[in-house]
Amino acid sequence: QVQLVESGGGLVQPGGSLRLSCAGSGFTLSYYPIGWFRQVAGKEREGVACISSHDDSIYYVDSANGRFTISRDNARNTVDLQMNGLNPEDTGMYYCAAPIGTREILTAQALCAMRGLDTWGQGTQVTVSS
Repeated sequence: QVQLVESGGGLVQPGGSLRLSCAGSGFTLSYYPIGWFRQVAGKEREGVACISSHDDSIYYVDSANGRFTISRDNARNTVDLQMNGLNPEDTGMYYCAAPIGTREILTAQALCAMRGLDTWGQGTQVTVSS
């Protein structure tokens, strides 16, 4: 069964850091572009950081640039999101997702625009508060 499972969320003070992990089961993550998405109550889900599969190019939403780092750990079959300098605006439910069913070659930016996504994890909550 193809599945994505997120972990690493929690409560952190402003300025703190968290490392989220997206683990894959039933398939190899390195073969697919993978994205991290954030949803805040009352707002649309947005792409935060995405990594392609054909050249490992990376896209970050402007608010994440310089603070977040997305990376692959092929030995663990995960895609991780290191988040530094967190602020209350980063609070939300974080999901990872992948386009398992498409043969289209997707750029990281297209993935973060939610193109082709058909497999989502259950999410992990990140709360930034003092």
